[in-house]
Amino acid sequence: MSATETTRIHLWSGPRNISTALMYSFARRKDTQVLDEPLYGWYLQETGLEHPGFQEILAGMECDGVAVIREQLQGQLKKPVLFAKQMTHHLLHLPKDFLLEAKNVLLIRHPAKVLMSYAKVIQQPVLDDIGIRQSWELLQYLREHYAHAYVVDGDAILQNPAGQLEALCNACGIPFDEAMLSWPAGPLAEDGVWAKYWYERVHRSTGFEPYAEKEVQLSPHLQALAEEAMSYYHALREEKVG
Repeated sequence: MSATETTRIHLWSGPRNISTALMYSFARRKDTQVLDEPLYGWYLQETGLEHPGFQEILAGMECDGVAVIREQLQGQLKKPVLFAKQMTHHLLHLPKDFLLEAKNVLLIRHPAKVLMSYAKVIQQPVLDDIGIRQSWELLQYLREHYAHAYVVDGDAILQNPAGQLEALCNACGIPFDEAMLSWPAGPLAEDGVWAKYWYERVHRSTGFEPYAEKEVQLSPHLQALAEEAMSYYHALREEKVG
């Protein structure tokens, strides 16, 4: 199978969204190969941020970002569709031209909700930790180069999984598969080694959780970060098509 016969989908998200659930959803497709944050090792190596499982992650995956792009994201695939779950802030200063022929889905979530969840694992986060600024910058890059970009809010998917997934698949040029709406409880073989620190809720799930509005309570530090992030979030929502 040549690279020209494949559809490569990059899901670009910040943390504590439904990106892992979407990876589980796409893994249910028989035509799709999934990758779990292939640039995470590169990101941790470059930043030195000691996330949970730091040493295990560095030891267990390719940490050369250019090699990851060449071998995993642009290399030959075993199935017709590649779904790469990515964090926007993992790109750092890597070249982005590999995205110009791909399908790019930017998954957003209200920054206050992201921060309330993220701060339970990472103490004293900063704006760059949640990827919202980088998502906006990536969208500008894709627009400037007339590349594919589809913006969707995670809450919208939870409110209407079937409709939103069908629209997302259509936007990426692949047929919707109802198998995407559920999965067996437990881990996925393609989970990153960090799954034990972050994926407990998804491992208990068998599908997208029903949407429920939650009360958001933030410390003064997190509230200031959320306010700083809102301009990027609003700008992305204006571009939202899903």
